[in-house]
This record gives sequence, structure tokens and C-alpha cells, in this order.
Amino acid sequence: MDKLPDLHRRLIRAALLVLCLGLLSACGTNLLRYPAAPQADPTNDYTYIVGPGDTINIIVWRNPELSMSVPVRPDGKFSTPLIDELTAQGKNSQEIARDIETQLAKYVRDPVVTVIITSFVGPYDQQIRVVGEAAKPQALPYKSHMTLLDVMIAVGGLTDFADGNEATILRSVDGNKQYSVRLRDLIRRGDISANVEVKPGDILIIPQGFF
Repeated sequence: MDKLPDLHRRLIRAALLVLCLGLLSACGTNLLRYPAAPQADPTNDYTYIVGPGDTINIIVWRNPELSMSVPVRPDGKFSTPLIDELTAQGKNSQEIARDIETQLAKYVRDPVVTVIITSFVGPYDQQIRVVGEAAKPQALPYKSHMTLLDVMIAVGGLTDFADGNEATILRSVDGNKQYSVRLRDLIRRGDISANVEVKPGDILIIPQGFF
């Protein structure tokens, strides 16, 4: 009779061990290999940088004939009737406006220029790339305070073959450090605690599951 409580304790310990192993299996193995992505890491000082494929609207005060919308070419440059070539890639809208003023000053007295970006692609090194088992793998322009949920909505969610909780983020701004993310919990279970902020240049890698 004295051995009965001890037997119960051993059975309870065994049951707890099985439960813990089941929970670890359900959560996947990524957390054992990579740290979880930071829950909240806002990029407060982010300024949009122009890249090839963007469109910029140039407004020259009191000179409507010089105001126009132009595309940024694949080489990162643009042209207007009075400007042969100017580099836009890698600059923000204010820097481009000042460069245009410098060029127009050869023809117009004290030009005042405003530049508005009207379509967004961004430099390649700041785009968010989604590869693997997303419904629509693609590169997305980064936006301030963009989250994992925003990215997944843009790519149409996961395929039926995705192992969402084994997904990782490769983060170039952290020296190509890799983080684990829980896409299945976020998309399929609605677990908002799995939502994290992304950073410019992140690569989201979604593997295929083994069934």
C-alpha cells in the first residue's frame, strides 16, 4: 500500500513528460535552432528611399511647364526637358528636390521644387522578399511599422503544403541573423502574439512541410 502513491507520482511524471514532448513537437523545432523574432522593434527614424521603378512627381513653384511626373529608370536615374540625367536611387524626396533646384537654377531664377513619390518599389536592398510556400511569393516595398501579418496578407497567405511554424526571417540589418516565426499560429489560429515587425531587407523563408 505504501508503494501506491509512489506509483501514482511516477505515472503523473510520465504523463507530464509526454505532454511536454507533444507541445514541443506542435511548436516545431525552429525555436531550438533560432531565436524568436523580436516582438516589437519599431523603426521610428525610417525615411523612404527611392529606387528603380518608382515614379516621382516634380512640382516647380510658379513654373507649371516644368512640373511633371517621371519614372525612375532601371539605372536609378531620371530625366526632364531641362535636366539630362539625375540620380534618384538611394535618395529621399527632399534630397532629389534640392538636386533638381541646383540644375534648374541654370535656367530659372530661384527655383522652388517639391518632389512627391507617387508609386513605390524602393531599393532592392530594402524590399521584403517572401520565398517558399507562400500563395504568391514576391518582393514587397518596405513600409514604416510593417508587420508579418501585413506581409502575409500581401502574399495571399500560406499554401496547403507550408510548414508555417518552421518559417524563418533572415535579417540583413542584424548581420544576416536568422529568427524563427510562427506563421501557422498567426494565419491559421489567429494568434496575434505571433505577429512581429519586419525590417527593411528582411527575407521571409517558408519551408514545405513533410506529410
